[in-house]
Amino acid sequence: MISARNLLRVKPAEQLSSEGSHSALSRTLGLVPLVALSVGATLGTGIFVVLAEAAPAAGPAVVISFVLAGVAALCSALSYAELAGSVPVSGSAYSYTYATLGEIVAWICGWCLLLEYGVSVAAVAVGWGGYLNEFLQGTIGMAIPEALSAPPGEGGVVNIPAALVVLMATAVLMKGVRESAWVTTITTLLKIAVLVFFVAVAFTGFRSGNMAPFAPTGFAGISVGASAVFFSFIGFDAASTAGEEARNPKRDMPRAIVLSLLIVTAIYVLVSFAAVGAVGSDALGDSEASLATALRVVTGQGWPAVILSLGAVIAIASVVLTVLYGQTRILVAMSRDGLMPKMFSKVNHRLVPSRNTLLVGGVVALLASVVPLNQLAEATSIGTLIAFGLVNIGVVILRRTRPELPRGFKTPLMPIVPLLGLGLCLYLITGLDSITWLAFAIWTAVGLAVYFGYGMRKSQLNDTAAPVE
Repeated sequence: MISARNLLRVKPAEQLSSEGSHSALSRTLGLVPLVALSVGATLGTGIFVVLAEAAPAAGPAVVISFVLAGVAALCSALSYAELAGSVPVSGSAYSYTYATLGEIVAWICGWCLLLEYGVSVAAVAVGWGGYLNEFLQGTIGMAIPEALSAPPGEGGVVNIPAALVVLMATAVLMKGVRESAWVTTITTLLKIAVLVFFVAVAFTGFRSGNMAPFAPTGFAGISVGASAVFFSFIGFDAASTAGEEARNPKRDMPRAIVLSLLIVTAIYVLVSFAAVGAVGSDALGDSEASLATALRVVTGQGWPAVILSLGAVIAIASVVLTVLYGQTRILVAMSRDGLMPKMFSKVNHRLVPSRNTLLVGGVVALLASVVPLNQLAEATSIGTLIAFGLVNIGVVILRRTRPELPRGFKTPLMPIVPLLGLGLCLYLITGLDSITWLAFAIWTAVGLAVYFGYGMRKSQLNDTAAPVE
């Protein structure tokens, strides 16, 4: 018989932390790699890909959409930072929710995170194919045929470049966390350099007329744009998935989360302002490789677009790498708790959860090859917003129920900031399409079936809680 006691049982923060401190994973990451991990997982996802989706909806006010989404993300980031310093394990929001709201809510949160991370990797991979074609067109005058570079429904049969970049990232992850961190740091620095190059060139073609009317669709358009570009802020929480591979997680993880979000928000606002001012919001929606197109319009030459496209090809690949890393570590935590099969937490001689990584990489590669970009982006946003909302609730509960718990960081203005973060998440989620809600409802129903059929019976807390009959 299913009882409320089983569904709402909480895993104490000390137990989660103890299990994390005895993890088979290797503690090799300092503050710089953790910041690079979060920036690498975030920066590029929106600017290189989703700007083309949001700019036509909001007009030039898409800049405000980025600010609104950034504020919403910052409130949640401060909550993440406190919980990351209190419960320094690999499970991110899943583990934080397990320590505060109970097992069934933690399962739903973890299930949302699997949607968020897996689908976002696929979405970014689809955008990567657009920039790869832009680069090939500008260098050798050829591009991959649409039948092999676009999914069904967008003129193609299968998106081979999207699947390829996921498989390449999977191969890097199989080498080990130290090697993955090195690749992430290099590609993140390259990504920032490419975006600085874009801003410098785009401002040479800035026209004030492109900024008017500033908000042609009013605040409704800004809101829709913010809901869309919120997708571009997922990833700042990637550092929270590295809790068992950080050298000093209580100190460095909160810092990495907040620093990475501030860096990303500043760059997003600057780049979107330069892009809209250079070519106008409507022109940005004409191509998946919108920034490269903007440079071609501004300069009348192909070489700046080629440089940007090459940078985007490398940089977006790093997003795939870091977000894929995050998903595998969340599965490690869920597996260790017994809610997922044990195979997901077993590591090889390189201290890599190899079976987990290979399975996730294969599923995401398949998803990226056949699903259109806009459907992937919105499905990611809804999973993200729900996970963030639960984290904001969790930080308030843990502060009240466990005030004595050591914390490496404390969310300011408690409980105003987390409640504001929760409210903004609820507000942004209303801007998503009904088809997105339908897909999420189906995903949640499948997740609950898995939990009641497997996870609840296999949970490690069964040893300390009432048995499930």
